[in-house]
Amino acid sequence: MARLMDKYKKEVRPALMKELSRNNVLSIPRFEKVVLSMGLGKATQEKKRIEQAQRELAAIAGQKCVVCRARKSVSNFKLRQGYEIGVKVTLRGKRMFEFLERLICLAIPRIRDFRGLAPNSFDGRGNFNMGLTEQTVFPEVDADKVEFQQGLNVTIVTSARNDAEARQLLTLMGMPFRRDDRKEAQSA
Repeated sequence: MARLMDKYKKEVRPALMKELSRNNVLSIPRFEKVVLSMGLGKATQEKKRIEQAQRELAAIAGQKCVVCRARKSVSNFKLRQGYEIGVKVTLRGKRMFEFLERLICLAIPRIRDFRGLAPNSFDGRGNFNMGLTEQTVFPEVDADKVEFQQGLNVTIVTSARNDAEARQLLTLMGMPFRRDDRKEAQSA
């Protein structure tokens, strides 16, 4: 069993039950899925970028990824319907918890000039979004073989009713959020 899954069941869930004052275990926020995606705008000219992004995202996620195609043609972007413009993968269950553990323990500490995750990156429904500027922060990606630096979007979907519950869940799981000094200065 993934360590983070074990931590959720033994430590985080009881703590959330106490903090949110709920008796039913099923009403406690939990992780539903994690979606990793790479938008590859320059892949329309260079097919090599899509292949490299597929390899790297598959290595990061531990599962094969799906190629996303353009839905509409946009002449300003030199984009036609059906062009390959990105890759994505959806993780659930044990793989999701293993990825979250690698993200929290290995990848986030390797980010240059990291000062914490933005606490306002929630979407209003309890889902958290973050972006990484380069894929080489994951140890699965060999930095010497990387030809193109590529950004990576991570969306963590939770069953939380609102952003505050989702923030509590992620904080208890170990996500390093940035303290909002402006709010603290106003309340003092």
